[in-house]
Order: sequence, then C-alpha cells, then structure tokens
Amino acid sequence: MTTKYVINEMPNQASKEVCELLQKVETATVGHFRFWGFCNRGIRPMLRSKHIVGTAVTLGIYGPDSALLHHAAGMLRPGDVLLVDRLGDDRFACWGGGVTAGIQASGAVAGIVDGPCTDLAQLEESGFPVWARGIASITTRMYDLGGRMNVPVSIGGVVVNPGDVVLADDSGVLILPPDEAEKEARRALELQETGAVVERSLREGRSILGDVSGASEAIARAQQLGF
Repeated sequence: MTTKYVINEMPNQASKEVCELLQKVETATVGHFRFWGFCNRGIRPMLRSKHIVGTAVTLGIYGPDSALLHHAAGMLRPGDVLLVDRLGDDRFACWGGGVTAGIQASGAVAGIVDGPCTDLAQLEESGFPVWARGIASITTRMYDLGGRMNVPVSIGGVVVNPGDVVLADDSGVLILPPDEAEKEARRALELQETGAVVERSLREGRSILGDVSGASEAIARAQQLGF
C-alpha cells in the first residue's frame, strides 16, 4: 500500500554568512557565468521589486488538493522558502490570501509555486513575495489526496532538494546547492563590481559598448577575412 503522506525532517538552513552575501547578488549576474539551476521563466514574480534568499523547503501536491500545503505552514521557520511542485497541474490555484497569511506568519521569506496562484490583490496588500505561473480563479480544496514534503521536487524544470539555497528577484528564480552557493555568490559580487565600473564609464561617454565587450573587434576581424 502506498503511503498517502511522506513528510521528512526539515532541512538544515543555509548559513547566515552565505545568505548575507546572496542578498547583494542579482540572479541575472549569476546568469552571466552559470547555466543550470535557473527555473523556467514562466515562473514569475507576483510582486515587483522583491529580492529574497532562503532555504528550500519542498512540497509536492496534486491537482485540486492542498491539505499538505496548509499543514506545512505550521512547520516552516524564519528564513525558509516554500517551493511547491504542482506535479504538472496548471488549472488549480493552491496559493491565495489565506495561504499567504499562514506562511507569512511562520517567518518564511517567500513562496514559489510551479503553477498558478490567486487573490493577487491580497498578495499585494500583504507584501509577501510569491513567484508563480500566473493567476487562476479555480482553487484547491481539502480533499486529503496526499503529498510529499521535503523530498526532491521539480520547479520550473529544476530539481530542487530540501536545503538548497534559493535566490529570487524580478529576473527569476535560481536554485543553488549549499556547497556551491558561497563560491557563486562571491564570483557574482566581483562581476557586479566590475560591471558597475564599466556601466559608469559607458554612461559618461568614456567607453563604447562594442569596444568593451569585444564585439567591434570581432566584427572588424570577420570583415577583414571576408565573412
């Protein structure tokens, strides 16, 4: 007989030092040198200008049922990010105003749903950061169909393990394994510092973009070779 609910222990949380580093990092900066860990761009921020870092707590729930999601709200800790795998469902909104209130009260920093949410006005009023695949008016109910918590899940094509580090902002959602997060954060911060200097030079007219990026040199070389 298949177990209806699988609820594993809560994962170790990301270190304070790593989270502080990532608070200064933009997902798009990491996108300059890393290709994996980025959730599908269909998972979009429901609120603008939100930037969050936290520890992944994972959930897999099916279609019209959200019983385990409601239960999970009581297990979350400050600093957690709840990521909900909807197992391919794109019709039922499992996340709305009530869920937002419950999750926000736990001290969790955000919710990320691979599916739609609802009650956008209440989300905006709460100020609680949520990333989802848009809005739907058909909601989930308490059908007690089962689910799994703190197991590997799929969020926007990315495998997310409990305890992974989550970075999300206006540009998207990035999942980092804990043992890679600090290195990637430091690399991104160095790139941002360099980028800030270059952008200032471009704005002030002291540099030309094609020269800085190397594009103009590459095109000139191609033209010399007759390409």
